[in-house]
Amino acid sequence: MKTHALKKTLALLLALLMMTAVLAACGEKAPAASPSAAPAASASAATEAPEVTEAPAAPKPPVELTNVSYDPTRELYDAYNKLFTAYWLETQNQEVTVTQSHGGSGKQARAVLEGVEADVVTLALEYDVGELERGGLIQPGWVGEFPLSSAPYTSTIVFLVRAGNPKGLNDWDDIVKPGVEVITPDPKTSGGARWNFLAAWAFSDKASGGDEAVNKKFLSDLYTNVTVLDSGARGSTTTFVENGQGDVLLAWENEAFLSLREHPGEFEIVTPSVSILAQPSVAIVDEVADKRGTQEIAHAYLEYLYSDDAQRLEGENFYRPSNQAILAEFSETFDLEVNLVNIDDDFGGWAAATAKFFADGTIFDEIYAK
Repeated sequence: MKTHALKKTLALLLALLMMTAVLAACGEKAPAASPSAAPAASASAATEAPEVTEAPAAPKPPVELTNVSYDPTRELYDAYNKLFTAYWLETQNQEVTVTQSHGGSGKQARAVLEGVEADVVTLALEYDVGELERGGLIQPGWVGEFPLSSAPYTSTIVFLVRAGNPKGLNDWDDIVKPGVEVITPDPKTSGGARWNFLAAWAFSDKASGGDEAVNKKFLSDLYTNVTVLDSGARGSTTTFVENGQGDVLLAWENEAFLSLREHPGEFEIVTPSVSILAQPSVAIVDEVADKRGTQEIAHAYLEYLYSDDAQRLEGENFYRPSNQAILAEFSETFDLEVNLVNIDDDFGGWAAATAKFFADGTIFDEIYAK
């Protein structure tokens, strides 16, 4: 009996030892799972780590740009240059310094032809920019380089009279009457003066039914009344506004509005029954821009004139935006119903108008005897 009990006890002990060994073996295998878990933990950490961003582009070297413009654009380009330089710094990380030059449009064109280095010109009329093309400084096709024949804003010609309009000057036929003193610049040097001349001619031409002899007499009477013939539009404004000469100033619309703003209560604007659509032109001076390496920024400078921000800035400076939707925002400022003749439709374009009226020995020289 004891032997049987002993055998039974030994068998039980042996079974317990085998179970212990199995459990020990299982316990040793448990850590083997940790190597396979480690990559999963690493992948999770990599996914949650912040993305590495590229360092900002290094600033480009500063650049200088020269804009040769005409008389009444000083205030506009003072404001526009600030707008553009901020835009260019933000988008291109490059500082720009813009130098301005102003004077009579024809005089400015001749200065560029004679060596003044302009990256861009923003002149009073297409013909003056065309002089630079004919002189080899601007490549052909510039008129189509920017929208709307490279005219980002427009204007027209109005009368600026003294408060109360004491002489009752309401239309062109009033300012040719004896005793009326007229201030206007010289068409030989000023683009604005040429717009003035053609607006007056268009009025007479409609009234006379196209009688050129009557038109010449009408313009002769007008220039007989001109007491001061300044070289540019801003000079004429100074003569009328600051120096107190004349009864009426034939003025760019924007120039007249500036006078109202700067001298409240002293002047009034009269919009005649017929005026002209004045389309100042802009262009890159290719020869200079190529030499100075400024083609890209010169193009951007002129192109940005068509942006919504710039168009509104032009309206705020009393130029008519070329964007018709934005122009409508200024309907309380501008007379949008005025009858405006067109240089192409009514005069055959600037080349024809210049050859007929302003070239040496032609109609202006015939009728202006001072």
